[in-house]
Amino acid sequence: MVFNHKPVLFEETIESLGIRPDGTYIDGTAGGGGHSGAILERLTTGKLLSIDRDPDAIAVVRARLSKYPGSIVAMGNFSEMDRIAAEHGISSVDGVLLDIGVSSFQLDTAERGFSYHSDAPLDMRMSKSGTSAADLVNTLSWQQLAEIISRYGEDKSAARIAKGIVAAREKKPIETTAELAEIVRESVPAAVRRAEGHPARRTFQALRIAVNGELDALQAGLKAAFGLLKPGGRLAVITFHSLEDRIVKQQMNAWCTGCTCPKDFPVCVCGKKPQGRLLYKKGLAPGEAELRENPRARSARLRVIEKIAYMEV
Repeated sequence: MVFNHKPVLFEETIESLGIRPDGTYIDGTAGGGGHSGAILERLTTGKLLSIDRDPDAIAVVRARLSKYPGSIVAMGNFSEMDRIAAEHGISSVDGVLLDIGVSSFQLDTAERGFSYHSDAPLDMRMSKSGTSAADLVNTLSWQQLAEIISRYGEDKSAARIAKGIVAAREKKPIETTAELAEIVRESVPAAVRRAEGHPARRTFQALRIAVNGELDALQAGLKAAFGLLKPGGRLAVITFHSLEDRIVKQQMNAWCTGCTCPKDFPVCVCGKKPQGRLLYKKGLAPGEAELRENPRARSARLRVIEKIAYMEV
């Protein structure tokens, strides 16, 4: 199995973690092991816990990282990294990396059913288990489908697409990516069909997020990761669309917020102190050179927070 993933903002992310040779780290989205390998190369007596929910990724990462004595590989959802870490004797870490979203391997492997570019079974399950995209489009009401497409795809044509899906499945079950892509294309207004990009892009994104519970996992994963950080430890998160980035930005800003007393209070009575500081106020975006090499990186953004020791505040 060839599991190739092009890590976005690769050097910036690794450098932002400030890796110590004897430190303990977690790569919550190991993928093809690119980030994990780079971290392990910088360790001497330290260790790295690499986590992924995709069994294909785990098989590849175990093989690729087996040469590193500090490598620990575990299958699971990064939202549960605190539990997974505890199972491997890890109670605190110096850094956590999360590269959110679908990998290039998952997109480019047609049979995984993530992409509208190839005809394949409509699947989209990162863990290869549980409810699939086909299950959703063939069982949910049009109102439920419209909510998913609107909320996670931010598509103004959500209701039309949802009704088109329900009408189509009355004739036969929707089983493949090509079938769904064509239904979406036929459901949207002509102006949308003429616009740049495939009209099914947002629907596929929305279904993938719903199938994998991605936004709920992200919120839980951020809290688990920050909770594991030692003072001075860093959490680096790469996002690929506005919904993810908004969650990360808001949570990191909340951790960096101190006193919330009304401005007219003469002294602070809430006692709230900032728990972290941002390394990049607005996050980092890929440069033009990287975009030429990897167009998929265009929407990526890296945000990094460092945990503050209370004595430093």
